[in-house]
Amino acid sequence: MAYSIEVSNLTVYYKKFKALEDVTFSLSPGKVHGILGRNGAGKTTLLMYLASFHKVKHGTIVIDGEDPFENERILQGTSFIYDKDNTYDYDKIDKIIKSMLYFRPNFDEAYAGELVKKFKIPMDKSADQLSKGQYSALQVALGLASRTPLTIFDEAYLGMDAPARDLFYKEILLEQERHPRTILFSTHLVSEMEYLFDEVLIIDNGKALLQETSEQLLEQGFSITGPKEDVDSFTETLEVIHEKTLGGTKSIMVYGHLTVQKQQEAAGLGLEIGTLSLNNLFIHLTKEGDET
Repeated sequence: MAYSIEVSNLTVYYKKFKALEDVTFSLSPGKVHGILGRNGAGKTTLLMYLASFHKVKHGTIVIDGEDPFENERILQGTSFIYDKDNTYDYDKIDKIIKSMLYFRPNFDEAYAGELVKKFKIPMDKSADQLSKGQYSALQVALGLASRTPLTIFDEAYLGMDAPARDLFYKEILLEQERHPRTILFSTHLVSEMEYLFDEVLIIDNGKALLQETSEQLLEQGFSITGPKEDVDSFTETLEVIHEKTLGGTKSIMVYGHLTVQKQQEAAGLGLEIGTLSLNNLFIHLTKEGDET
């Protein structure tokens, strides 16, 4: 089971500060959605409203066809995971795992135990005795094992080292095959996890900048690689968003579509046309002013 999400004209004020402004989007059920934005863009505020931590005052949120606020069914089917949760700080790990059965009807205790071993989390310690990386790993383990129809990871990888993050990403893909659900994964660090996302929503300065499938988004640009002089000449009139040079070879990433005529021109010059990096596209779309 997986929840669909419909958000219409969501606006959130913190006193006079507008954290979200007229945000509207739909998220397909059973997909991994990347919620991308720079620090302070409004990602966490949006996710807290989707998790029903606050009542919507301006706009609407509909999850699985219903208003989620104080909705027992939707709340029971939603997990909100972030790197630090003080709810069970003084409990031993084994007790925390067992207690999850009372709150999450789909919680898989055996799978949680497997994940704890994979992440090398000591079962005989209490949560407050764990290192920052172990604590974050515990959080994501509980989120994965809960198997809720809506699972939200709000930058939950913070504190985890590279091997632990890699394990986390692989488990997300495996879990989607075994038990598909709607996963929201917020981040401002895109490069190492962009392959996870079926769909992408970019939040910038409290607004929904765009929403596309990953495939559609990457079709908005391309890379050109070849001899430096030929690449420079070919891309002279195009919108370049990133470039790198190694010896006499240059690779440039361009925002926009490539016409058939330009494709033929590139082929004639022996230039290689490739796909765009989601990370570089994200940086381009959310840059400030004349920042490059």
